[in-house]
Amino acid sequence: MSFYKDLVMQTQMNFQKYYGIYRRGGTPYELAGPSKLSMDEKIDRLVQEIRDADCVIVGGASGLSAAGGGNFYYENNDSFKKYFGKFEEVYHFNGAFDGMFRHWNDRAAFWAFLATFLHTTLTAPIRAPYHDLDALLKGKDFFVITTNQDTQFIKLYPENKVAELQGDHRFFQCASCCQDDTWDAVQPVEDMIRAMGDGIKIPKGMIPRCPHCGSEAFPWVRGYGNFLQGKKYKEQYEKASSYIASHKDAKILFIELGVGRMTPMFIQEPFWQLTMGLPHARYIGVNNQFDFLPRQIEDKGMTILGDIAEVLTAAVKKKGGGVRNGLSGNCRKNQAGRRCPDRRQQRPFHY
Repeated sequence: MSFYKDLVMQTQMNFQKYYGIYRRGGTPYELAGPSKLSMDEKIDRLVQEIRDADCVIVGGASGLSAAGGGNFYYENNDSFKKYFGKFEEVYHFNGAFDGMFRHWNDRAAFWAFLATFLHTTLTAPIRAPYHDLDALLKGKDFFVITTNQDTQFIKLYPENKVAELQGDHRFFQCASCCQDDTWDAVQPVEDMIRAMGDGIKIPKGMIPRCPHCGSEAFPWVRGYGNFLQGKKYKEQYEKASSYIASHKDAKILFIELGVGRMTPMFIQEPFWQLTMGLPHARYIGVNNQFDFLPRQIEDKGMTILGDIAEVLTAAVKKKGGGVRNGLSGNCRKNQAGRRCPDRRQQRPFHY
């Protein structure tokens, strides 16, 4: 087992132990007192911390995509109506996740909704906060750990720079996990969207099936299915562990962006623990709802409570450059060949 996976498992036990606290939007960690820095001073410090770091590890969560307009998951808002309007009119879902968790009697209707969900994320342009983050990372050695399944990071960076801990909308798996195998979802999704047209069902014969056992397929994602934790899953943790281990004596800056209270065990709390345990590590968290900085790392970190998109845009302006002035230089062709448009302390860790 990779050490980052071990760290996630430790924090998952913490989540289970203090679930009531997390559910109420809190944290069991003793927190530092309020910062005396102004927002402008915090953004100055963010830019300087990035500049001073030998390398940067970004933890990107749902709040990052939501800040750029990908906010159709949890509520029936304008964004949800824009992409899922014909389903909202019939089923009155309160966001995309509500639709995923509903009981569907008609599998052809379910797959029409699911194909719409996947198509929405797969075809979405790279959102502005990602471009601004890319600009801030220009010239830096960096790595990304993400819980997002929406492929935003993988549209920007090569796969060896990104660890997707909760899966990826580009792939299908067997819903029964009969084999350790994943396969392309992009083309089948496009075919289902084309066949569905203006309707809210696909032909039953188009329902994706496992090539090994014939059971229904399902997106390779954690959260609302039987998530396959096989080779591809382990590779994500191995990438993260390898990068951190090879930079453990460097000045690592951990930047956490948009972690909510349902999944603090994948990015937020491991980043806190690594900041505690690594001698030269620093931490910055940016969130529009939760201002959590453990007292144990208050001399090694900072939080910024504010809109993530606005914070990143302001940081780019202070640094100079960014998406408004062209590519950052980090952007490359992704696996599909598409060019980016613009560019409390625990036991010691063993590496």
